[in-house]
Amino acid sequence: RRWAIAAAVQAVKRFCCLSPNRYGQAVTKRVGRWGFWLGTCAMSIWMGETATAQNLRFSYSSYGTPGLIDMPTATAPPDAELTTTLFHFQDNSRATLSFQVTPRLTASFRYSLLDGLGGVRDALYDRSFDIHYVLWNEGRLRPAVAFGLRDFVGTGVYSSEYIVATKTLTPRLQATLGIGWGRLGSNGGFTNPLGFLGDGFETRPVSSSSSLGGQIESTQWFRGDAAIFAGLAWQATDDLQVKLEYSSDDYSQEEAGGLIDRRAQVNLALDYRWRDGVSLQAFYLYGSTFGVALNIINNPKSSSSTSGNHPAPFPVRARAPGAGRDLGWVTNPTVQRSTRDLLIASLENEGIAVEGLDLQGTQVRINIRNARYGYAAEAIGRTARVLTRVMPYSVETFVIVPTDLGMPISAVTLKRSDLERYEHDVDGAEKILARAQIGAAPLRIPAQVDPDLYPSFNWSLGPYFRVGLFDPDYPIRTDYGLLLTAELALAPGLYATGSLRHRLGGNLGDDIRASDSVLPRVRSDAGLYAQEGTTALESLTLAYYFRPGQDLYGRVTIGYLEPQYAGISAELLWKPVKSRLAVGAELNYVKQRDFDQGFGLRDYEIATGHVSAYWELGNGFHAQLDVGRYLAGDWGATVSVDREFRNGWRVGAYATFTDVSFEDFGEGSFDKGLRFVIPLEPLIGRPSRQRYAALIQPLSRDGGARVNVNGRLYESVRAFHASGIESSWGRFWR
Repeated sequence: RRWAIAAAVQAVKRFCCLSPNRYGQAVTKRVGRWGFWLGTCAMSIWMGETATAQNLRFSYSSYGTPGLIDMPTATAPPDAELTTTLFHFQDNSRATLSFQVTPRLTASFRYSLLDGLGGVRDALYDRSFDIHYVLWNEGRLRPAVAFGLRDFVGTGVYSSEYIVATKTLTPRLQATLGIGWGRLGSNGGFTNPLGFLGDGFETRPVSSSSSLGGQIESTQWFRGDAAIFAGLAWQATDDLQVKLEYSSDDYSQEEAGGLIDRRAQVNLALDYRWRDGVSLQAFYLYGSTFGVALNIINNPKSSSSTSGNHPAPFPVRARAPGAGRDLGWVTNPTVQRSTRDLLIASLENEGIAVEGLDLQGTQVRINIRNARYGYAAEAIGRTARVLTRVMPYSVETFVIVPTDLGMPISAVTLKRSDLERYEHDVDGAEKILARAQIGAAPLRIPAQVDPDLYPSFNWSLGPYFRVGLFDPDYPIRTDYGLLLTAELALAPGLYATGSLRHRLGGNLGDDIRASDSVLPRVRSDAGLYAQEGTTALESLTLAYYFRPGQDLYGRVTIGYLEPQYAGISAELLWKPVKSRLAVGAELNYVKQRDFDQGFGLRDYEIATGHVSAYWELGNGFHAQLDVGRYLAGDWGATVSVDREFRNGWRVGAYATFTDVSFEDFGEGSFDKGLRFVIPLEPLIGRPSRQRYAALIQPLSRDGGARVNVNGRLYESVRAFHASGIESSWGRFWR
């Protein structure tokens, strides 16, 4: 303990000095190879009992990751937290999107502007990815320990690695001590303490992909000189946190480019929680400059949709004892016809269409099409309530068959007596689910009972707004205008759809830089499509959906599939109702469309296709593997991982690797991106199946590109299978 106190006093003296060259580097060099390990052990032993961190609020660093100011900590935000951090100081700006993938794993994507480091452009627009993993949480004696990779996929501007320990000293005070490599080992570096693992850890190889970016430079990880960083976080009030750190980053690139005048290695920050979900930070950095940051925080795991203006559901109508014995209506056509008409009208009022009906003495099978509710269980629950009010008393068994894209997807069997018994039970929904049966649907839909159901025509006209990101010359581009969409349902499973767009303004079409691609230009001409397609036919297709066999689903789509390609697409999916695994195959033959997106076609044509495996991993995680041929003729695979929440939010990432080399692919090295699906129901305040889907690609190039086809099968089928229904069953009584 005496040694630890003396070391802490000397460290404070050094950290408070303004000259990093005179004191800061000397201190860390004296610590030597084993300083970090000894310091971490001393802090753990000296602390003894753990002080609870209940009053310490989690804080993000200027990099948008768990940390103090520039330095990381061994903490992690709540599971599933999704945060956007906007940071600026002097000529440096960073925008970071971080997601807590699991309780211990944080993944981040960052887009940075370093004004003055871009050579000819006089500005560097940098894209980078980080991961941060908590090895173990804080215990009675031990600190929390984490490691991280910063800019491990990118150009390497911020490339660094670290191991860090964080310990709670009092309920409002936390201390951090860490060791960094790369940029985090650039100030006062000493011999790598991992050198005992091999001579290769002594030096840090020069990046081989700085011109391309996007490669994973694993040969650099935890190599070369290391340096110590440290800091404190003090929760001054419930809303204000004060942070102090000693940085191991010498900012040599920025200092050489005149982006910062570094005079000290000590940074100070104030983190103020303005309101739930929004915090503001003010920084004093490196003894010379001020900075600010804004954190916008959301957690799809805990976000709940308000009831909005949902219409109240019908109450369950309970039968009198013995009423179910009356079967006289079975031979009365008038009663059957009036029952059918009342059922169709009642469900139409609920936003549910009756695709087919088979009414027997004690059982009814009804095929429904849900056009209103974003959750399968809510549509099933409302259908069941209506059935209790409309069906003759002898009908005890309800078989509700959700139908989508004209195909019966599954069959949910409920007992009417269970609905009567558990309507007002606290755990009624769970008890009904335990007694329900979710199985395969019959391949055929009963005869059409609603004469107005087919053919039907729907259309909409409204504004559109599109954003293009990450152009090195102009990072954010936008287009806006009017979008007309229409759908003609000709028969069950047969749909004609189209969309027409008219641009009123914007600058997406200005991105017509000469492409250096050595591949066929299957996506890199996107700027020309945006420029010439002032009034554009986005799509015009005829699609047929069908059930070729048990557990099988099929689709054939022909026409102008998307703004850049026309052709024919066929898909077959195998997906048992209760299986977590699905397998699909898709074949496409397409031709490239003219830039004006009229009816004309260009010379380029190609056959593409993929075999896909879908796997529900549990706890909301979904994995997908697609193997096949892409639009540029390259062969390879795409790996995707998504996390879905009960409220409909979905966050995921993908990466594609093909037989195109990193050099031939060009900047970015390989195709990758982030994707988000956000339900619109909580925003618009009424029931809706609408989702907002966003795809963030650091770069869109020609390698690993696929044709975009609307109506792919897996997501529509999965939503009405056992896992999709059970995950939303809490809305059964809604």
